[in-house]
Amino acid sequence: MSPRPRGPFRRHDADGEILRLALPALGALVAEPLFLLTDSAIIGHLGTPELAGLGIASTVLGTLVNLSIFLAYGTTAAVARMLGAGDTAGALRAGIDGCWLAVLVGAGTLAVGWPLTPWVVSLFGPDADVADHAETYLRISLIGIPSMLLVLAATGVLRGLQDTRTPLYVAASGAVANVVLNLVLVYGLDLGIGGSALGTVIAQTAMAAVFVRVVARAARRDGVSIRPHLPGVGQAFGAGVPLIVRTGAMRVALIVMTAVAAGLGTAELAAHQVAFTTWTLLALILDAVAIAAQALVGRALGAGDVAGARSITRRMVQWGVLAGFALAVLVLAIGSVYAQLFTSDPDVRRLLFAALVVAALLQPIAGWVFVLDGVLIGAGDGRYLAWASVASVAAFLPAAWVVAVADLTGTTGIAALWAAIGVWMVVRLVTLALRERQDTWMVTGAIR
Repeated sequence: MSPRPRGPFRRHDADGEILRLALPALGALVAEPLFLLTDSAIIGHLGTPELAGLGIASTVLGTLVNLSIFLAYGTTAAVARMLGAGDTAGALRAGIDGCWLAVLVGAGTLAVGWPLTPWVVSLFGPDADVADHAETYLRISLIGIPSMLLVLAATGVLRGLQDTRTPLYVAASGAVANVVLNLVLVYGLDLGIGGSALGTVIAQTAMAAVFVRVVARAARRDGVSIRPHLPGVGQAFGAGVPLIVRTGAMRVALIVMTAVAAGLGTAELAAHQVAFTTWTLLALILDAVAIAAQALVGRALGAGDVAGARSITRRMVQWGVLAGFALAVLVLAIGSVYAQLFTSDPDVRRLLFAALVVAALLQPIAGWVFVLDGVLIGAGDGRYLAWASVASVAAFLPAAWVVAVADLTGTTGIAALWAAIGVWMVVRLVTLALRERQDTWMVTGAIR
């Protein structure tokens, strides 16, 4: 990898730029969930208590990773802006600071999380055997948290340098290694659920080592020290705080969704979980364009190319909306058949299809929202994103409360819940679109 500044955007090059970044980013995004899917498939054959324990541990780990996603997003924006300004050394310095922040946050999470593991697991109220398995998986997985967060930050470095292919190769290789390691450790060495966690930790650590080597080699090429620079690390954390608030507010909404679905009934909860898992998969596809937005808008503003930033934003919004329409058509076309893959219960199938219909109708809005989110992240407009996220969740909560107290059941209940999710997405769109129409976020130059 040889990072280098790129010139101003030309309109006829926009589609090529988007595809060059978005397609590999999509591959990397799809590869990431394979870690959990692999663990689920392998542990599922050990027994129901083990699988239930994994469910608890993965929920905790997923929350930690989501709250730390600022390490990838914030680093992408900072590096891309420096690169656009022609300061490749400064871009690498910003990226290295982000990596050191990831190590510090990961070490702190390990130090705090290890002794609190039994208490955290107990919050879910599991049976004793399930709790034992959850604690085993979570404790071992926490050892890999520094590596996991370093992977996030290093991925952000490379995306900021306009390189999404290397993260794809590393993510795909890590996913394959995870499968092999888990099979050997769980079945070959009979280490049970702990072997699965250990295999994932080893794979993540190897991925982190590869990323460190790639970033360090680029740093040496430009004469940039890889030693920690505390003021820079502090700046990286300060820039990430608004993104933590943004993500935390979203997690509140997701938790409330599940709680409301559970109150509707068991069948409704089962249907909602499958529908939301499907929504998450669709979001990964749309997020690929958002990641391109982070890198391209950050680079354009760093270069002082306001017109280019506007042009690429408009084009990426078109891409996001078109991708949303395509996904909507796909879900509506295969929804009834798709539902049969997950359950033989006709009631759950019916409820799932109802949820998928509403989810499909929301895809064009989601595509628009995700792109604008990526644009503003790339511009470093984290404070506004934090405010907008809190505002959208505040609008969603009353809608969810109405569904919860209205004593709705069946397709009406599940459709109403997903309509409340639609309220959330529409408010996100309004707040982000209003901001995008302004010039406040279009700050140019090599700032961090």
